[in-house]
Amino acid sequence: MPIINASISQGKFPSSLKQAVVRPILKKASLDSTNLGNYRPISNLPFLGKVLERVVASQLQGFLEDADFLDQSQSGFRPGFSTETALVALVDELRRELDWGSVTLLVLLDISAAFDTINHGILLGRLSGMGLGGTALQWLQSFLEGRSQLVKLGDTCSDPWPLTCGVLQGSILSPMLFNIYMKPLGEVIRSFGVRCHLYADDTQLYYSFPPKSKEAPRILDQCLAAVLAWMRANKLRLNPDKTEVLQVSRMSDRGIGWQPVLDGVALPLKAQVRSLGVLLDSGLTLEAQVSAVAGRAFAQLKLVRQLRPYLEKSDLTTVVHALVTSRLDYCNALYVGLPLKTARKLQLVQRSAARLLTGANYRARSTPLFKELHWLPLFSGPNSRCRC
Repeated sequence: MPIINASISQGKFPSSLKQAVVRPILKKASLDSTNLGNYRPISNLPFLGKVLERVVASQLQGFLEDADFLDQSQSGFRPGFSTETALVALVDELRRELDWGSVTLLVLLDISAAFDTINHGILLGRLSGMGLGGTALQWLQSFLEGRSQLVKLGDTCSDPWPLTCGVLQGSILSPMLFNIYMKPLGEVIRSFGVRCHLYADDTQLYYSFPPKSKEAPRILDQCLAAVLAWMRANKLRLNPDKTEVLQVSRMSDRGIGWQPVLDGVALPLKAQVRSLGVLLDSGLTLEAQVSAVAGRAFAQLKLVRQLRPYLEKSDLTTVVHALVTSRLDYCNALYVGLPLKTARKLQLVQRSAARLLTGANYRARSTPLFKELHWLPLFSGPNSRCRC
């Protein structure tokens, strides 16, 4: 406590806690391991530094909430918000527009190495503009500046390298600082009548319009151009080649006759996109998402079944929850109202998992098994709520 109090009162972050050990982690097992762009740099930081960060983060979070500073469309790393709340809000608005007969283009922007390119001067300006000053601002400046990192791969370490920009992935304060940095972007997007949802660096904007609108191409292209200009002014790099567009409408099979343009690149309209880990399709049926979840869950169940002779029931239960039912639980509020044909795929996974844990045969009724395991059924009918 004396170290923490001294650090905060003096407005200084200890220099001995500023070096990060970066371990590159492949983003997905299916990606090319020889391409350095496919790795996520996870920073291992000193434990005492994280304790100090947590104290400051708690105070800063309270200040942000009291001042209502953060963009209301930002769901990342905020109390009471999650990927599920972000997706539920997004899908609800898309379905409403679909019911009204509108066409909606959902644009998923790809920002390259967003956390690594944050400009410290601009960030400190944002912090000052929101009312922070004195030792609080001095402490945050000290926290950002004078840092270094080294890369560790196996038992081999690189030489330390100074960091002049960016906020570290793995730091407690970094996501909060990133949200502050990105706040003006929502205002830029909404100035064109375009709506958006943000989850940290996952930025999704969407524009709804009548099917035969002649103004829609101009408005959306102007909005994308303004977003690109804002990104460049704030030292962030937007990647048009990885930016995706989903057309949500009842005429998705015919198309709308034009494509949004970003930095001179025409963005093709896709049949489905992955948003925060969930597959969204043009009709918002979620059939592709359910099929993907069920397929992966059954594959994991097949592997877990081989472990059953070697594990106690409590350990087996933990493995099943980690590898199978967690997949069913992720953003399951989106599954409310699914047709029975689609919902049945998820029900089969849950029933198979219950039979595996209880040792019941494949013909055993699932209701008694759920009671034994203290599980709620995913669905009790075609229009029921799923378990939360």
